[in-house]
Amino acid sequence: MAPDLTARTGQLPSPARNMGDTARRPATPGRTLAAALLGFFLITLDASVVNVALPAIGSDLHGGLSAMQWVVDGYTLAFAALMLSTGALSDRIGAGRAFTGGVAVFAAASLACGAAPGLGPLVGARVLQGAAASVVLPSSLALVRQAYPDAARRARAISLWAVGGSSAIALGPVVGGALTTAWNWRGIFLVNLPVAIVALLLPDRTGPTERRRVPLDVPGQLTAVLALATLTFAVVEGGEAGWGAAGVAVAATAGFFVIESRHPHPVVPLGLFRNRVVTVSIAAGAALSVGFFGMFFVLGLFFQELRGQSALTAGLMFVPMTMLISTVNVVSGRVTNRYGPRLPMLVGQLVMVAGLLLLLPVDADTPVALLAAAMVPLGLGGALAVPPLTAATMGAVPAERAGLAAGVLNAGRQVAGALSVALFGTLVGDRSHFLAGMRLSLLIAAALVSLTAVATAAALRATPAGG
Repeated sequence: MAPDLTARTGQLPSPARNMGDTARRPATPGRTLAAALLGFFLITLDASVVNVALPAIGSDLHGGLSAMQWVVDGYTLAFAALMLSTGALSDRIGAGRAFTGGVAVFAAASLACGAAPGLGPLVGARVLQGAAASVVLPSSLALVRQAYPDAARRARAISLWAVGGSSAIALGPVVGGALTTAWNWRGIFLVNLPVAIVALLLPDRTGPTERRRVPLDVPGQLTAVLALATLTFAVVEGGEAGWGAAGVAVAATAGFFVIESRHPHPVVPLGLFRNRVVTVSIAAGAALSVGFFGMFFVLGLFFQELRGQSALTAGLMFVPMTMLISTVNVVSGRVTNRYGPRLPMLVGQLVMVAGLLLLLPVDADTPVALLAAAMVPLGLGGALAVPPLTAATMGAVPAERAGLAAGVLNAGRQVAGALSVALFGTLVGDRSHFLAGMRLSLLIAAALVSLTAVATAAALRATPAGG
């Protein structure tokens, strides 16, 4: 499941062109699209390539399960939390400048990851990667929108842009497994460098990009980061330190809601949640991320820690689960256009629930073919449900708030994925009770997706096609 196809692009409708953010040569839409696609591919690949390399990272850097959780969540939390503001930042400085800066920082952070001498520096570099990715996502989509003013051509370009994310999800586990097995876990980060260089060279031919005077909610953004970071720390670390972090998380969350209720331009306008379609869609997206990303993390450990498979074999195990995502996304979009979002959302949610329940009986001796087949509904269900829930959100808000609502939706999905890694990682613990923890994780994910399916059936009952 790639990030949503719409990123936050600001709140003020009247753009002011700034000719200072121009390139030296005429704009070339095809090159702009290629750069944006590569940027999206890069940041999505880094979210999926790491899972199968975690045991090798832990072994080499002498870290336990909690350290591996932070390697994943350091990236995801920074990505999710900062995404609330980086769309507005991209509008303020221009999409071209934001994209170039984001990719450059991402490349530097990837180099730091690949050269990390210990877990602390690695997690710190992962946080920097996530912060850079949160800038690349909205700016890459903004570049595509600006390069294709014609609505029909823009729609086709955005579909191609989305392929970058879907392809990265499918290739990530295989690339991660192959590099870890044939070379070293550091290769999964260093491979980003040539892709980033190409993505940086292509935008040199882009034309002027729009800037908007979009206000930033700095206090809201800071309290959101503090709340998410401390909540994750509380779940991962536990113990006395965990309880202390939980107290800070509660205080920061309360402060966040107070700030958002009073700020003239909040990063998360609380009024959005008065619309039940928006609320249910965001909750459904979060639950699907728990089922997909949370189990992606757990299964990657299961294949190597309990079944003794190599990183490459573990990566190949995910191929049936991810290979159809791009195709099913397209089919789901067409079904949504014809029948409205309710039907494909419900089917996708129920398919994912079925997949989660199918995995309950598996153990270290389950045949490979049966296990791989049981994983397919996880990818299939998410691919069916995400396009219509995005469409439902966009159709339930005024046009001038669509980008903002999409930013909140996408951030919610990423936060849910990060918290599920923290929780499920704690549940699986060590080898002695790994299977029990994995089964409890499956039941939690199935319950969350089932609850949001019931809410979808109720909230979207009268929602027509197109919103």
